[in-house]
Amino acid sequence: MVKLNPLASAAFLSFAVLAHAETQQHFPDTTSFLDACDRIAGAISGASAVFYPPSAQYTVDIAHWAQSSTIQSACSVEPGTPQDVAEILRILGDTRIPFAVKGGGHATNPGFSSTPGVHISMTRFNKVNVDHVAKTVAMGAGLTWDDVYVALDGTGLNVCGGRVTGVGVAGFILGGGYSWKTNQFGLTLDTVVSFELVLPNGTIKTVTASDEDLWFGLRGGFNNFGIVTNFVLKAHPQGEVWGGYAIMFDFSIDEVNAAIVRFQKEVTDKKATILPTYNSIADVHSVEVLMFYDGPEPPQGIFDHFLAIFDIPELSSTSFLNRLQSPSPLRNSVLRRGHFSTVPVLEYSPAFMNALVNETQFWGAKLAEMGLLDTLASYDVEPFDPALFSYGLPSAYPPDRSRPLLPTNIYFAWADPSLDAAVTDALRQTTDALRAAAVADGQDVANAFSYGNYALFGMPVEVVYGSNVPRLAEIRKAVDPTNVMGLAGGWKF
Repeated sequence: MVKLNPLASAAFLSFAVLAHAETQQHFPDTTSFLDACDRIAGAISGASAVFYPPSAQYTVDIAHWAQSSTIQSACSVEPGTPQDVAEILRILGDTRIPFAVKGGGHATNPGFSSTPGVHISMTRFNKVNVDHVAKTVAMGAGLTWDDVYVALDGTGLNVCGGRVTGVGVAGFILGGGYSWKTNQFGLTLDTVVSFELVLPNGTIKTVTASDEDLWFGLRGGFNNFGIVTNFVLKAHPQGEVWGGYAIMFDFSIDEVNAAIVRFQKEVTDKKATILPTYNSIADVHSVEVLMFYDGPEPPQGIFDHFLAIFDIPELSSTSFLNRLQSPSPLRNSVLRRGHFSTVPVLEYSPAFMNALVNETQFWGAKLAEMGLLDTLASYDVEPFDPALFSYGLPSAYPPDRSRPLLPTNIYFAWADPSLDAAVTDALRQTTDALRAAAVADGQDVANAFSYGNYALFGMPVEVVYGSNVPRLAEIRKAVDPTNVMGLAGGWKF
């Protein structure tokens, strides 16, 4: 155990509780938070540790990819074994102290993996084990996909994981997981073989498809049923891949729109994927297109419409790891606060693409007019294969596998904490406007489900889970009758 300056801890807490997101539960006073930290420190084994502010490891533990997701906690806890996770959950259930579970820290919704109470950092669950006979990969809940791909580099195997750097394994899998390989294998949750789960009562359980209810709930249901410490995923052969990115400022955006529409309609090769991003910052507009082919060279014609437009700065065949680590210049912004939102669509039609460009340009200009010159408005287009939901059995997410909804991502980033409310309001406005544009285009998406890893906080849980909510609520009550996991943030049933 490491314990530093409890008085400083109390000072941090007084601010953190005031800043904490709304909750339906009544929590004890902040002194009880510190008491719970001390109780945990006395109960866990030497494989785990507790850290207090302002220690360096505490600061690392509570930090997130987006600073706006970080909340000052009473302490951070790094469990090192499932048994210690079980002990921590028993203490939290007994004391009713709010807590958070952080895997990679990429969540952009405040309070979803942060808390003024006890912050559980899964960083010690950091092993990757490859089974070449079973063709599976086991990975700890504290890893990022960068860590996993480094471990798999040179093995000839890969998994259906994250597309960009810095994304955590745990939230990505438990929420769904859209991958460069989704067209071939489905969502990442469709490739899960098993979960190692610590239930709220402290029971440690390996969950497989034979456990019908928990198997259904964990695949998309996030942290509602306990704390997952390890995942086993199916592995697939991996050789060199081809790809790169191209950037264009303002001109020829109409041609890029047309190329995206044609790619979606004409390209049937499931190894080919694109991720176009429309950006505006300080009223300067640009479009970036990431191109990926799961092989050393794409067949003729697949990316020709893009190659005819862009002066390509980087396209090459390389390892999957090198391709992932190639920088995306505009998304790797120095702006450190940010939220995601999402608009589900059935297709990227010319009308919707025009609306998306208009929103990018409108909010770039509007935010600059408001004096927010360092605010990034960014819109991702994600044209997956229409069969993307056909690879898996029913799961918490998606609530309806019969409709191939595409999870358009919106990302606003900024630097000044005083602008949080204004930028969040702008993000809600643009989300509503784009959904309305899709409906006006004739797409039946007025009440379509949204991807939980992109959806902006404050939405009803039905927005993510649709008609699955009653079943998920029953599963939650069965495994967590005292609602211990309700003490943590997230999408709650």
